[in-house]
Amino acid sequence: MGNSAIRLAATIAATIGLTAAAGPATAYTVYVSNEKGNSITVLDSATLEVKETIPVGQRPRGIILTKDGKYLLICASDDDTVQILDVAKREVVGDLPSGPDPELPNIHPSGNPVYVSNEDDNLLTVIDLDQRKVVAEVQVGVEPEGVGVSPDGKIVVSTSETTNMAHFIDTGTYEITDNVLVGQRPRFAEFTADGSQLWVTSEVAGTASVIDVKTRKIIKTIGFSIPGVQQEQIQPVGVRINKDGTKAFVALGPANRVAVVNAKTFEVEKYLLVGQRVWQLAFTPDQALLFVTNGNSNDVSVIDVPSLTVVKSIAVGSSPWGVAISPH
Repeated sequence: MGNSAIRLAATIAATIGLTAAAGPATAYTVYVSNEKGNSITVLDSATLEVKETIPVGQRPRGIILTKDGKYLLICASDDDTVQILDVAKREVVGDLPSGPDPELPNIHPSGNPVYVSNEDDNLLTVIDLDQRKVVAEVQVGVEPEGVGVSPDGKIVVSTSETTNMAHFIDTGTYEITDNVLVGQRPRFAEFTADGSQLWVTSEVAGTASVIDVKTRKIIKTIGFSIPGVQQEQIQPVGVRINKDGTKAFVALGPANRVAVVNAKTFEVEKYLLVGQRVWQLAFTPDQALLFVTNGNSNDVSVIDVPSLTVVKSIAVGSSPWGVAISPH
């Protein structure tokens, strides 16, 4: 056997070995809300193909799965309700009461209650999922959107886009305990897995604020700069932080990029080119993939997390906004 043949055989053997070691990809179900399409697109995370499209209410934006993975909660903003989609039946089976224009939901680590931002009413609505009734309404700043819940379930944070604040709310008393001034037009709030930090993106300011949860002080304001992209196009919206707290991924809106941030040093390591007007992001449970919604190009970008590369673009419905992924 010649040298070239030996090298080819070695390459094939190595490839087979790596494939066998890696095993088949775990298949998770990915749900994408299409704001203008009034639908939910269902994707398979293993094949990266569309499985089906489900019609839902008017202007669906924020979505979240219940902790058991049985239901998808959909903020149908123009219907002023939160719809309950049975993921096994693939149909809407009920509604949760909500104030006007529900935008983003989140859920207590125990699985109940659900917290919803009501942009037009300046409220954070607290809903008992089992009884399907409102148990509290918290008056917050003007145009609330982001809803972050601490890992221990003791704090819920509401961000108000016009007041430019992150409101810290005690989940036991529903009292506001702190108001932290952040950059202009805060859109999203995400706790680190250990609960020590809260990251808040500010769309108009073009920044992300990192808040120390214990002191309620901003410890870092992260700015973004992309060669060839005008600064006003850099509009941070969604943010996700990996479980070990080493990397944060920030959706930069019309900059059409996802920023990869070292979550220890707060330095931007890389910008990943995705679709147009990137909104929200979600990890698969194994954090191997990150799904990103692109509102103006009507597609979802799939990022391979270990290699930090965009591996596929998947066409979905009109104006994809929110994304949620099955927990198992």
